[in-house]
Amino acid sequence: MTPAPLILLAAGGTGGHLFPAEALGVELIRRGLRVRLVTDARALRYSGLFSKDMIDVVPSETVRGRSPLALARTGMLLVAGTAVAFNLIRRLRPSAMIGFGGYPTVPPLIAARLAGVPGIIHDANAVLGRANRFLSGHVRAIATSLPGVLDRDPALAGKTTTVGTPMRPAILAASAVPYVQPAADGPFRLLVVGGSQGARVMSDILPGAIERLDPALQSRLMLTQQVRDEDMARVRAVYDRLGISAELAPFFTDLPARLASNHLIVSRSGAGTVAELAAIGRPSILVPLPGAIDQDQFANAGVLSQADGALRIVQTEFTPDRLASEIAALGAAPERLATMAGNARRVGRLDAAERLADLVMKVAGI
Repeated sequence: MTPAPLILLAAGGTGGHLFPAEALGVELIRRGLRVRLVTDARALRYSGLFSKDMIDVVPSETVRGRSPLALARTGMLLVAGTAVAFNLIRRLRPSAMIGFGGYPTVPPLIAARLAGVPGIIHDANAVLGRANRFLSGHVRAIATSLPGVLDRDPALAGKTTTVGTPMRPAILAASAVPYVQPAADGPFRLLVVGGSQGARVMSDILPGAIERLDPALQSRLMLTQQVRDEDMARVRAVYDRLGISAELAPFFTDLPARLASNHLIVSRSGAGTVAELAAIGRPSILVPLPGAIDQDQFANAGVLSQADGALRIVQTEFTPDRLASEIAALGAAPERLATMAGNARRVGRLDAAERLADLVMKVAGI
């Protein structure tokens, strides 16, 4: 009996790359195809769709410096990873490979090109990432989450399709929860997150901002905040002194449900976070990570802020006074929060996994 076609999914070992790969994998399996994940060693901690027997680890490295020694080391690891990936492809004989960004996708996609296997890349950001920019000339098709990403590059625009960001099942479930604006005298639920590892700036700014709120709003506040272990004691001390109802943790495994159950979210603006806020339809205050070469988080936040679904505050302006002012204004205008939620939801795409699966099957000739 002929086995079902195999699609290899290549992704860096972080949630922003793995979650869209998982969502596509779920859809491809639903269509009767087989999938495997090609990634770096970090993904072995991952506990989603891909069990350890569905994961192939390929050596890779991120460019960490410009010194000749650092570049040579990176180059050697990428070449070694390409050789490992090439042998893997020859053994597995996949019908196609799709990469979701990050340097761990470079060796597999280059190996796919060398082996004659059709390659596709997906980019969730409003600006094409460096690894995907490098790979863009070596693949058959490019899928983007947002429109217009490659409009200024005719050579790439012709093979680009806008599909959205594939959403994992937990996000799709959360998207079915309607937004209910806070009552004028009821609880005001605020969620603060900072990416997979948390963000020091949130621990530095949030306590001071909460302290500046009017006592009437403080008494309504139900705060959930992602806080690094090393910051936990100082952050909790402020909230305890103020009598704030606060749940603090380094990481939340049920983040999709928490996004759905809160009235306002304060967060970084990674591609996955922005896509999930849009899919679920929740108002947010977004603080892009500064210093990025391509300013991808600034552009991501701009998508929601231009749709009036979020407020974008650059980190130099993200002060306790500014944040307290924005939270107070939104807390006093529940109808504004509801409008922002609706605007964010209109940006979201819930059928992205299906659209991307269609593209993969077309390129693979299935």
